[in-house]
Amino acid sequence: MVRSTVSVTRLNKDDNGSIMESCSMNLIKYILFLFNLVFAISGIALIVAGAFVYSDVGEFKYFMEGRILAPPIVLIIAGIIIFLVAFLGCYGAIKESYYMLIAFAVCLLIIFIVELAVGIAAAVFKADFEMVMRDTLKASMDKYHSDKSDKLAWDHVQTKLECCGIDKPEDWPNNQRPYSCCHSTRDGATPPDLKQCQAAISNDEYVYSTGCLDRLKMKASDNAKILIGVGIGIAFIEVIGIALACWLAAAIKKKEQS
Repeated sequence: MVRSTVSVTRLNKDDNGSIMESCSMNLIKYILFLFNLVFAISGIALIVAGAFVYSDVGEFKYFMEGRILAPPIVLIIAGIIIFLVAFLGCYGAIKESYYMLIAFAVCLLIIFIVELAVGIAAAVFKADFEMVMRDTLKASMDKYHSDKSDKLAWDHVQTKLECCGIDKPEDWPNNQRPYSCCHSTRDGATPPDLKQCQAAISNDEYVYSTGCLDRLKMKASDNAKILIGVGIGIAFIEVIGIALACWLAAAIKKKEQS
């Protein structure tokens, strides 16, 4: 009688343990499923942020090095991959597939490493960004009157960013300053003619006094902050996803072995 009671007690404990384990695994499964929905949305957010930054900086890509334009392109590609990988995670969680969950975790880890590598490369490049940009602007300025592409690029950047020259209006050679350096002093006022524009100095009110290098640096810096903020947020989500996927995969493996 005592032995029978002990057996029943042991069975009850085993049943309770099995029920708790099953409930725990179901909880992880549905958490991972919901997480992947959030993850898919974050992939879309990454695509939007990358596209926004690329369109904003890409407008001046004539003066931008390839390394400056690379991070938003990488983030757009990463966003597309994340969106697709999220469905792999959802399917793996619902089907309780050990191998699909491991594949999902490995994909997240690869994306995380790529984003980290891009961030490190961008931080390293930041040190010589100004020097490279200055050299590019100087080389293009020397070809302003002989190359149509350089002329259009300079006229666009000076008009759009309201700047003139590399550091100041006087960077342009005598009597060669483009008309795009100048503007009306107020709405409805008569704009200066080309001779006035070329003869103007930095303090004259109808010539843009800020150099284009500073404007381009500011634009690149502002967009870099957006990319860094979004990148850190997505990286945090990826780490959580890797942990949840590995946790559920381990629970499924344990269940298959028992």
